[in-house]
Amino acid sequence: MAESRRWLISGRVQGVFFRESTRREAERLGLAGRAINLADGRVEVAAWGEPEALDALADWLRRGPRLARVVGVESVSPDDVPAPEYFSTG
Repeated sequence: MAESRRWLISGRVQGVFFRESTRREAERLGLAGRAINLADGRVEVAAWGEPEALDALADWLRRGPRLARVVGVESVSPDDVPAPEYFSTG
């Protein structure tokens, strides 16, 4: 059964193609959702899909793309993430 999850990722995660790389990974996993830059330097990722795919995305977020330096991944309330049709980076 599909569900939604949301994470706040900290470290060097802006200006290193983190959002676009997250979009590609999420789409590869069959997930929909969004990745946005926050004013405090973190990236927020909200995703919707099958639990196994969400677990795989969470694992990927802990590493991020090659240029990123992930310091922390905080799981937060999904705030009723709607079931979008695609993954957005803005």
